[in-house]
Amino acid sequence: MAVTQQLARIPVEYLAACRQSASASPDGDPHWDPPASDMLDLDWAPALLARLGEVSGLDEVRLDALRQATDGDTAVDLGFLNTHAHAIGPFGPAPTALSSAQAARVSELLDMHSLLAALPTDDHDAGYLIGHGADHIIGGPREYLLKHFNALRGFYIDAAERHLLVVLWWD
Repeated sequence: MAVTQQLARIPVEYLAACRQSASASPDGDPHWDPPASDMLDLDWAPALLARLGEVSGLDEVRLDALRQATDGDTAVDLGFLNTHAHAIGPFGPAPTALSSAQAARVSELLDMHSLLAALPTDDHDAGYLIGHGADHIIGGPREYLLKHFNALRGFYIDAAERHLLVVLWWD
């Protein structure tokens, strides 16, 4: 089983309801089940996107936004989603989240054009530059990264437009 990064965009009220369910349940079940249309499987792209941000010379503001988009923030208490038997991310670090304001800021700062401009056009060279096994990606690292970056950016744009927070975990 592959462990991949998962994201869910949810209203703050849904998170509060899950927190309440976990508190009221004898075994801590939060009844976490966001709609599939509000979830994103980012696969293993976060490390590759972070590396691309580094080698492309992204400015610190945009690089931090990219990191935040895939790392989240620990300011939102999600301990109830990390309780044994009902943990949403039992194979990785504790779940993190971005508030709706943080998600809106991230959506404004994510820019793939400057990232791809720094990437060699040859897939082998691009994969070698990125590392993390990117030179073995079927279809090439450029296509893989563009697909996942566009999905990530679109996900955050929609979250910002709908004033939703984003929960991140590995599963």
